[in-house]
Amino acid sequence: MARTPSTMVELGSSAAEFNLLDPATNTWISTEAVAKSKGLLVIFMCNHCPFVKHILDGLRQLGSDYATSDIGIVAISSNDVSKYPDDAPEKMPELKLGFPYLYDETQAVAKAYDAACTPDFFLYNGQLKLAYRGQFDDARPGSDIPVTGKDLRAAMDCLLDGKRVTENQVPSLGCNIKWKE
Repeated sequence: MARTPSTMVELGSSAAEFNLLDPATNTWISTEAVAKSKGLLVIFMCNHCPFVKHILDGLRQLGSDYATSDIGIVAISSNDVSKYPDDAPEKMPELKLGFPYLYDETQAVAKAYDAACTPDFFLYNGQLKLAYRGQFDDARPGSDIPVTGKDLRAAMDCLLDGKRVTENQVPSLGCNIKWKE
């Protein structure tokens, strides 16, 4: 499995607008529809990646724990499904994340965010300025480190409490996004 780090986009960058299909509901969901007063978490992920599978229960728990918070959560799959059919839109709802999981067929949204890996996390404040781009936690496939989401949760809690998110952030690590040729 490829070990690709996130690109660590400049903090303070603006969130890119999107309007993508949610295969679970067959509806289109926009940035405005999921952003909340304290922010928006955008997660680039896919079904087949071992790094995503390793933290999947942690992602579901995060979604449950923050469902009623003032931070919106959305996941986006941008992989080339012709080469990776496990990531096809009809299979995405099987993950039952508890938050929207959208399909970026053209890969334009992943490119606009400068997403590099799965999972790749982008946490924006209430003004949709980037406050955190880093790892979920230190857990990786094959490690004995428990999946807690501590790094991302700490950043989300800072936004919810009106505190500044630390700029000392560790890049996420995962499989590279499977770009179309």
